[in-house]
Amino acid sequence: MAQATDKGQGKRRPVDPMRHHRENGWDYKGRAIYHFTLPVEERYPLFGTLDGESAETAFVRLNAFGRRVYQMLCGLAQFYAGKGFAVKVLAQKVMPDHVHLVIQVLEPLPQSVGAVVRGFKSGCTKVYKEMYLSSGENAAGVHENAAGVHENAPVHFARIFAGRGSIWQQDAAYYHERILHAPGQLRRMIDYVKDNPRRLWIKSHHPELFRLHRQTEAAGLSFTSMGNHFLLDWPDKQVVEMSRSATNEEVQEQLRKVLAAAHNGTVTYTAAISKGEQLIARTLREQGYPLVVLLNDGFPKEGSPHERYYKPGGVYFEACSKGQLLLLEPTEQTFLDAGIQTAVEETLCRKAEERHYAYTPIPVTSQRYHFVALNEMAKRLAQNLD
Repeated sequence: MAQATDKGQGKRRPVDPMRHHRENGWDYKGRAIYHFTLPVEERYPLFGTLDGESAETAFVRLNAFGRRVYQMLCGLAQFYAGKGFAVKVLAQKVMPDHVHLVIQVLEPLPQSVGAVVRGFKSGCTKVYKEMYLSSGENAAGVHENAAGVHENAPVHFARIFAGRGSIWQQDAAYYHERILHAPGQLRRMIDYVKDNPRRLWIKSHHPELFRLHRQTEAAGLSFTSMGNHFLLDWPDKQVVEMSRSATNEEVQEQLRKVLAAAHNGTVTYTAAISKGEQLIARTLREQGYPLVVLLNDGFPKEGSPHERYYKPGGVYFEACSKGQLLLLEPTEQTFLDAGIQTAVEETLCRKAEERHYAYTPIPVTSQRYHFVALNEMAKRLAQNLD
């Protein structure tokens, strides 16, 4: 039986130095569109609560402080216009414990766009102090129970933010950003922001499917994982592995076979590396068939500030919420497993022989080794019937 366990569960892990989310060489005064995510310290739900009877009807019921924050967002462009900043808010969402903001810089700014974000954050902290600190009341008196869920309780500002003076997450980067670079990215940004209440409802009602496991053991290998772990124990399994040089006809033929097996109850394993593998994985996901995906580097590093609140994005989130997906990222020790190394070498030797060139060993740290190793791990997992 495959088992999923967390190392050091219930203990605070040492945190690595805070990582900046900045792009080297980027002009943060120039015209651009940004998506900023601003989390509250320790994710306390200071702004309100999630409400709604289903994911489709989910919404955030803002408290008095949350409404003030919302008003500040609505007036952000006008406020900074008076300071010489030409910006436009394209989308915003106040969630219980964080804020999303999609903002467009219309003309070159007198300072970095970060000045706008930092000013907004300072303003929110000032309002919180004015509303609650002097009176001893609370925007959201909360504490965290043993299951890691925030519950209502009388907790004062000084207790929550003692020695900090800010309601926001202590991060050297000040905020998390994404910069729009590609066509269609803006619509995805806006849709993501608007969809946050529905996604939070799903995650809060299916926490077991979104829990990050740091040591999942299967077939003698160790992984970091998230999703439906019962898929590891499914009796019927198949592996999708296709060459990058596969023709469209070959991909379509393989897709037909994989779909037929999936329709009969087979779970599919894939690293989804080549275009053919990605097409097959996407088709399986869209049609609601169970899928196990092996990732080369897909999860936050252990102890990072984003580890606790990580969730898969886009289509992976939807598949995960329905119990149709398991994501596996091998540990460093798994890449060094003797059996995996031998299998990788045999595969590379065979490919070299088929293409009539001499085989040259590659380092286990190389991307090529990792990609081949992922497919070999998928094969071992699919063959494992414990």
